[in-house]
Amino acid sequence: MSDSTLADQFFAAAAGLLRRAGETQAPHIAKAAGLVADTVTGGGTLFAYGAGHSALPAQDLVYRAGGLALVNLLTVPGTTGVDVFPATLGSALEHVGGLATAALDSSPARAGDLLIVISLSGRNVLPVEMAQHARERGLTVIGVTSVAYTTETVSRHPSGTFLKDHCDLVLDSGVPVGDATLTSDGISAPFAPASTVVTCALLQAVVAEAAGRLAGTGSEPPLLRSANVDGGREWNERVLAEHADRILWRR
Repeated sequence: MSDSTLADQFFAAAAGLLRRAGETQAPHIAKAAGLVADTVTGGGTLFAYGAGHSALPAQDLVYRAGGLALVNLLTVPGTTGVDVFPATLGSALEHVGGLATAALDSSPARAGDLLIVISLSGRNVLPVEMAQHARERGLTVIGVTSVAYTTETVSRHPSGTFLKDHCDLVLDSGVPVGDATLTSDGISAPFAPASTVVTCALLQAVVAEAAGRLAGTGSEPPLLRSANVDGGREWNERVLAEHADRILWRR
């Protein structure tokens, strides 16, 4: 009989998903990094969007020590995290058509920019519409999702399509349908979700590769430093001044 605790089992499950993501998504991470680097050098702006808990990996890219300063959060009011009351309203809004189109049309995003759309299931109206309309507007779209949902669930978008069907590139998190990684006797529902851990890791891997691509072409990656280390604030002020037109979260 195993002596492992449920905490041990979660760490093992998360590590397994991270290992799988690193192994199977390496070519896609490299391509995504190339798209990000090309957008930066081409004068474009970077955006990230996710609804509900998929907003967490998007937020992890913005104003992040060690991250690219040019990543901006694209929001649809009421759907970013659990910032609305009741929280269930945010989930309901993901099923409403027209919200993504209105939000994108009202945003500073333009042709030549890049948008990362994050949705674990990729089945709801909002992320599908967001990716679809972004491409129609001339943005490059990277989707981060679990492709397993496309074979085990039905799309909620009127077209019957999923997020992955409207992206220039897809990163497959490999997270199981339902998100939870563990079951246990005496606990009725599966538990211990891992999508945030895996999706954040995938996207930080893309940022790392993009920084390397930029440096390899002789361009200094516009990275932020921690304001809690000596010289960090001064470094950041220089980066912000040099790229002020594409760092929208500062305005």
